[in-house]
Amino acid sequence: MTDSETPDQLDAKHDRNREQRIAAIKRWVTYIQSEPPEVWGPQQNAVVNGQLTAAQHVATSAAHQQHVADVAQDILAIQDEGSDGAGSRDDR
Repeated sequence: MTDSETPDQLDAKHDRNREQRIAAIKRWVTYIQSEPPEVWGPQQNAVVNGQLTAAQHVATSAAHQQHVADVAQDILAIQDEGSDGAGSRDDR
């Protein structure tokens, strides 16, 4: 295998992954359209709760947590500027 083949293989892998995700979404849509929310709702809640639990258990450094908080604060400030007409995204 040469290095020139690697990007093509990676692109093909990404395409397959994307197709698999789209197929899974379509299956889920078909499922929730055929079943009442009382059936699929708890299943969806279990998935989301599992993802939240996993995210809470990821070990991150204090510096990374501070960086995430700073970025979130910047995003909120930009949104606030845009909502009151005082600034725009181009002002950054």
